[in-house]
Amino acid sequence: MKRILQNIIPYKIDVALVIVMLVIQAVGELMLPQYTSDIVDVGIQNQGVEHILPSVITAEDYGILSGYMNDDEKEIFSRYFKQNGSNYARELNSVKELEQMDSELLLPVMMSANAITDRETAKNSLELMGETLVRSGIVKYCIQLMKNAGEDVNKVQKDYLKKKGLMMMLITILTAIDSVLAGLFAARVGAGVGRDLRQKTFESVMKFSASEIDQFSSSSLITRCTNDIQLVSQTTATLLRMIIYAPILGFGGVIMVILSRANMGIYIAVALAVILMTLGIIMGIALPKMRIMQKKVDNLNRVSRELLTGIQVIRTFGREKNEEKRFDAVNSDLRDVVLFTNRTLTFMMPITYFVMYVMEIVIIWVAAKRIDLGQMQIGALMAFITYAVLIVTAFVLTTMWCITLPRAFASADRIAEVIETKCSIVDSDKVADLQASERKGKVEFDHVSFRFPGANEDVLHDINFVMNPGEVTAIIGSTGSGKSALVSLIPRLYDVTAGNIRIDGTDIRQMPQKALRSMIGFVPQKGLLFTGTIEDNIRFGNPDATLEDIKKTARIAQAQEFIEKKPEGYNAMISQGGKNVSGGQKQRLSIARAIAGNHSIYIFDDSFSALDMKTDYILRQALKEITQDSSMLIVAQRISTIMNATQILVLDEGKIVGKGTHDELMKSCEVYRQIARSQMSDEELGKMSKGGAV
Repeated sequence: MKRILQNIIPYKIDVALVIVMLVIQAVGELMLPQYTSDIVDVGIQNQGVEHILPSVITAEDYGILSGYMNDDEKEIFSRYFKQNGSNYARELNSVKELEQMDSELLLPVMMSANAITDRETAKNSLELMGETLVRSGIVKYCIQLMKNAGEDVNKVQKDYLKKKGLMMMLITILTAIDSVLAGLFAARVGAGVGRDLRQKTFESVMKFSASEIDQFSSSSLITRCTNDIQLVSQTTATLLRMIIYAPILGFGGVIMVILSRANMGIYIAVALAVILMTLGIIMGIALPKMRIMQKKVDNLNRVSRELLTGIQVIRTFGREKNEEKRFDAVNSDLRDVVLFTNRTLTFMMPITYFVMYVMEIVIIWVAAKRIDLGQMQIGALMAFITYAVLIVTAFVLTTMWCITLPRAFASADRIAEVIETKCSIVDSDKVADLQASERKGKVEFDHVSFRFPGANEDVLHDINFVMNPGEVTAIIGSTGSGKSALVSLIPRLYDVTAGNIRIDGTDIRQMPQKALRSMIGFVPQKGLLFTGTIEDNIRFGNPDATLEDIKKTARIAQAQEFIEKKPEGYNAMISQGGKNVSGGQKQRLSIARAIAGNHSIYIFDDSFSALDMKTDYILRQALKEITQDSSMLIVAQRISTIMNATQILVLDEGKIVGKGTHDELMKSCEVYRQIARSQMSDEELGKMSKGGAV
């Protein structure tokens, strides 16, 4: 709850407006039952007569009424009614004064209406019959007094019904408008919270190192950024709209029931106790399953992502049936939890309605006796039942949302976990930002060791080498030897575990990450393209590049030919992940993107593997045009790609087991010889050593 409330702090003005509007709406809805009661009791049953005496009475009726009064009552009567010609007019208009008149003159008016001369007998009758029944009986007498004074009784009734009806209509319209505005403001807060959380989550993820990405997994991050945020956004809007409104309505209903003095609140209390006890039992059963449900959804998303990503492999090996079974198992697991939870919750509404209907029957049964005894009127009963239903409904709504809130709380915690996770790779307090003139591109690995976060063993051990500007350093080794791990350390995708890496004499941990990465043109092992045009993808490496610059880099990357064959040329669209281009085309576009900027260091992580040997050779020769003053690091599987590199590093199980030129390694490194001879014959090696690599 705390996290959700923290999210709405920036919208405190909107929240305050929502609360004010909800209070107004609740007050309006609580007023309507009383108006209904007045229309039935006064407008229909009493023909619009609100008080025991009309506004005008004849002198004759004034004298008759005075005959039933004692001296104090006569003094009050004369104070309320003043002679106006042949009649006596009432000279008080406030509701408080009229109610005081009804109370002070009820007994003599009752005696006059029923021709009771004995005051004690009248008092006993009043106590026995009750004030409500007595006042109802006096209405006919009051109507007769009105007729005697020449008043139109039908007009009085119509005016009363019209006044109350218009007030009800006005309150209903204002309440409806208020409800719409409250909903709009609540929705605005909910949407704003969702936008803010998405922005914060995205910004946090963009700062993550590879360690944090590995910690959460892509599928979990996607779920948190979509489903979880959407749930929190919707819950926030509903929290403001319903969870605040329901208690206001419920407690307002309780106050109205107390003010009604119907003395039937015990039946509402019993109904609420039964409903709350039922809800408590259901919550105890359902809530643990709701928490499990969220984990099952994560698991389903993970499996779905794996299946969709690996669909080609699955089809190639004919494993569709097996994967269908695996998906069905996860899906069925989630279904079972959802079914159990929903079945448990289905008992909620039938029990609630049953208790409400029983409560209404009991109230009507008790009220019927009171109406028969004159202690209650029909309109008051209707209002009381309406208040009772409002109270029960408000408490049920509140409790129902208390059941669903834990899911939102869990989602809020999952989102906060992403936002609050501190990136393991941060800029040092003492940064040493190299000026552009000082950026040469010399890279030094000094006794570097590295292990992945959470791993027990290092994947790189005591790595030492130097990359100089204008030279080509190549890395070769078997699969899993640590090649990609090594190159990922240079742009600080991971931090070294021991030792240090220096660029132009400065430890990269002392350099701002933005400045460090701006020095590096990096082509990852798996070429990734973004949705957009070819021009957009190449310009991604240098936002300031002109179209001529883009065409130049495409020519160097050997991508110009296939680009210009497309009808749209550089405006041809690339689908998500580059699925509409081949592997070789994807790699060439990735290379073009990397060389679009003027970098001091270029890293090619097995970036030529999808190219044929001819294209590979031409591309590497063309690269000399822009990399001759930069340090270049090439990770490759093919000997032909790296044979003429300035220095070749041979990695085996995370250690450098060989370092030197091709010819030197053929003489001194057994691992290198094995790799070379597994790819080429001695004759081919001899020919290739005369020219073939950068």
